[in-house]
Amino acid sequence: MPGFKTFTGTAAVLDRENVDTDQIIPKQFLKRVERSGFGQYLFFDWRFNRDGTPNAEFELNKEDAEGAEILIAGANFGCGSSREHAPWALKDYGFKVIIAPDFADIFYNNSLKNGILVITLPKPVIDQLKTSVENGNKKLTLSLDRQEISAGTEVAASFDFDPYWKEMLQNGWDEISITMQYDDEISQFENKMGVV
Repeated sequence: MPGFKTFTGTAAVLDRENVDTDQIIPKQFLKRVERSGFGQYLFFDWRFNRDGTPNAEFELNKEDAEGAEILIAGANFGCGSSREHAPWALKDYGFKVIIAPDFADIFYNNSLKNGILVITLPKPVIDQLKTSVENGNKKLTLSLDRQEISAGTEVAASFDFDPYWKEMLQNGWDEISITMQYDDEISQFENKMGVV
């Protein structure tokens, strides 16, 4: 997956708390074994009416949320079951960054493992970001190097981030990439043990 140090994108607000993984990707769509193709079902029960037409009232169906790559969400985002399909659906839909006051632990780690930058900020800071975005300042720049979020030329927030995951995201590594860096050592060990 591609790494990044700085990212500028359009932000959208999902002003709901306790958004669980069954709302992110409902269970009836968990039949695929690939990691792609889930974006069309993201927030399916909220995005669509019973007759299949888009729900005009849903936040992400509004015109100003079109093309959003940064999701500003409420507390306890990603709670519920541990399905990895939830970050797959968010990523496939186009979200690269999720900002919330807190996340469910398994969802948080699954998101990082799938290359989604998840940022935890205090609720008052989130509320300021939401207000700024809702007032039309939709472009945000995230610097992973400086651990800052900027709106235009002003720094809107600073955030803490685990150094391990910072290096992983900056270099576009996943856990398989890390393992493959030791390919020679693994081959030498296998030869020594007579595995191959």
